Amino acid sequence: MSERIASPGKTIEILQAHQFQFLKKYGQNFLIDLHVLDKITASAQIGPEDVCVEIGPGIGSLTQALAERAAKVIAVEIDSRLIPILNKNLEGYENVSILNEDFLKLDLAGYLAKEGIQGPIKVIANLPYYITTPVIMGLLEGAVPLHSITVMVQEEVARRMQAGPGTKDYGALSLAVQYYSKPEIVAFVPPNCFIPRPNVGSAVIRLERTAEPPAPVADVKLLFRVIRASFGQRRKTMLNSLSNSQELPFGKEQIRHALEDLGIDERIRGEALTLLQFIEVSNRLAKEA
Repeated sequence: MSERIASPGKTIEILQAHQFQFLKKYGQNFLIDLHVLDKITASAQIGPEDVCVEIGPGIGSLTQALAERAAKVIAVEIDSRLIPILNKNLEGYENVSILNEDFLKLDLAGYLAKEGIQGPIKVIANLPYYITTPVIMGLLEGAVPLHSITVMVQEEVARRMQAGPGTKDYGALSLAVQYYSKPEIVAFVPPNCFIPRPNVGSAVIRLERTAEPPAPVADVKLLFRVIRASFGQRRKTMLNSLSNSQELPFGKEQIRHALEDLGIDERIRGEALTLLQFIEVSNRLAKEA
């Protein structure tokens, strides 16, 4: 095993040798805690047959750990200044491919198909906070053969993904993530585990892709329009939230009857409904369309 890149001393040595300057626009915070790194790889359950996709490898700290466990690692890095550093730090790891790409613009499914990789793949990342939601939802909703996502994100966002009804963190993101996967926060990570230190705490969350939604859905797009409308103004009742939404074509009486048929009080707020109840509401409204 090579010297571990993620140790604080080694990270600083690499950064100084390349005179690397962090760019705020990329949200760069490099992990320098070996215990947390081991927690990520253990939580992701990486085995010798796995294909891993890493988003934002930085100088290769996590990439190195993945390469020593997986069959193949595809590391996608947007910052071209980091590519020569990655190539140097990961030389000798023949199972690593480094792509200088913006992950949000990358056709990952097309790349995997071209490489003959059928999946399912495991995605691992220390995600910049500003792209967390579009990356995760893009993966969950896309055509990528996905097994799981294990990511370091802002603690607040991790709590929202795992939150249940009746809590302050529960919202549209919670329901979207839980529709496609089973979320589990596996570690909380303080700012001193990174260089430079972020201003907020982080958390490692694992999302295991589910084969099917928790119940049959008549119209997935309608379901998520109903969810968004329900949380658009959290203090409004379901009846008012749905009937006032520009995304929904239903009148107030249609919505009232739909809620009555399901035994749901029209005065309830969206934050009190479970995912299964949202599915019931959208399925009932789909009959009105």
